[in-house]
Amino acid sequence: MNRALTIWKFDYRYLALISFGLLLLLGAFSGGLEELVSRWEKQEEYSHGYMLPFIALYFIWQRKDLIQRSDFSPSWIGFGIVLLALAVFLVGEISALYILIQYAFIAVLMGIALAIMGWPEVKPVVVPILLLVFAIPLPYFLEASLSANLQLLSSKLGVSFIRWCQIPVYLEGNIIDLGSYKLQVVEACSGLRYLFPLMSLGFICAYMYNTAFWKRAVVFLSTIPITLFMNSFRIAMIGVLVDNWGISMAEGFLHDFEGWVVFMACLGILVIEMLLMARLGADHRPFAEIFGLAVDQSAGDKAEVKVRPLSRPFFAIIASLAVATVTVSSIDKRAEIFPERKNFPVFPMQLADWQGQHATMEDNVINKLGLSDYILADFKQADGAPVNLYAAYYASQRKGISPHSPRVCIPGGGWQIADIERKDLGLLNVNRIVIKKGDMTQLVYYWFQQRGRKLANEYLMKWYLFKDALLLNRTDGALVRLTTMVNPGESLDLADQRLQVFAKEVLPVLPQYIPE
Repeated sequence: MNRALTIWKFDYRYLALISFGLLLLLGAFSGGLEELVSRWEKQEEYSHGYMLPFIALYFIWQRKDLIQRSDFSPSWIGFGIVLLALAVFLVGEISALYILIQYAFIAVLMGIALAIMGWPEVKPVVVPILLLVFAIPLPYFLEASLSANLQLLSSKLGVSFIRWCQIPVYLEGNIIDLGSYKLQVVEACSGLRYLFPLMSLGFICAYMYNTAFWKRAVVFLSTIPITLFMNSFRIAMIGVLVDNWGISMAEGFLHDFEGWVVFMACLGILVIEMLLMARLGADHRPFAEIFGLAVDQSAGDKAEVKVRPLSRPFFAIIASLAVATVTVSSIDKRAEIFPERKNFPVFPMQLADWQGQHATMEDNVINKLGLSDYILADFKQADGAPVNLYAAYYASQRKGISPHSPRVCIPGGGWQIADIERKDLGLLNVNRIVIKKGDMTQLVYYWFQQRGRKLANEYLMKWYLFKDALLLNRTDGALVRLTTMVNPGESLDLADQRLQVFAKEVLPVLPQYIPE
């Protein structure tokens, strides 16, 4: 005689407690989640984030029969995970590093699931919760670096495709010169708007691909080269169309339509890849059998229905979330400090015997950089070559917007970095870069100046940013860059001397505009 299966049900008290815990969680994490949705809305490469929570819920709902038949064994490990996640969350709230808040949110969800279900019963919900990781945008400084590198790589591969089509073309940084037209591979063409959605889709496909783990891993990891290859092909296709029918082929509807076609082509390649791998290995089965959501068999009418007992670890989590919510409400009253400073438009144009002249940047560049104030000016002695001064000031870096590193931006302008080193000027350490474009050579010094510190190390700058946000409630700071042309026949030593002489003049003035 077969033993009847047991179906476990949550009674209304348990459901009410779970609902209350989720409301506490959403209330405590509301600031980080609002910032998350804001980036979904503003950045097309993350717009797929709207769908991922619903897909995760569907995957969990699809395994509901298995979950109902599971004998939960609540785990205190889940409570420990939640405590650690809430500690990270509070640090993120105090420092306003939203990425810490957002990852802590996913960790709390995982801890709650483990505290209620235990291991291994939690397995059906682990992958759906991990799927939410792909809804979290990268920090701005990592995104800028990744985008710049992808732009350069996509440009190089795209130009190779164009040359393969017997079209003469010249590449200068991110500028594709077709002779009569010049195409700029901007950030929107870097491939990020394909990469993040396709990686999410690859993760979903790997989850639904019921086969060997190595095949699932290949499906997911292959989304990276697929995106890079297809984005480069798109750039090449635009170049070919522009060469034959004019610059209108690179603008408006056609540009967006080409992007949509390329993404669908990426998806098609992913499906073909899974079809081919379905024929490999000892577990060779028809594709229809190994791709798709597993369907759990219902227990039927013979099942015995029982009410799940309440989870003590989950009670402890509820209390912890209540404390976190109260703590966050007090943190919100801690307004960020914005020190008094002079604005760069009144920066003196006479520094000792250096005479300066203001320059301006385009509005779209200013908006992209997200800076609060800046100076761009050329200073020159009577008989010397000019030195360009650029300082980008950020009143707040709490939302992750921070100065772009020149080593990321310089290659995008067609300049090649010939040499880079850390140099001690006595007054401060700088990053010294020699850049070349054709016969032209420039020497660049740059450093980060923030809250009384002058730093050349970008990672140390990020550490102090976190520390000062936590302890001083300040995140203001700036990038300072000095650039001079190395004239034909002039040695680098003379260019070094010119920058160092100017640095001694400008350093005492900067604290009025970049507060200490």
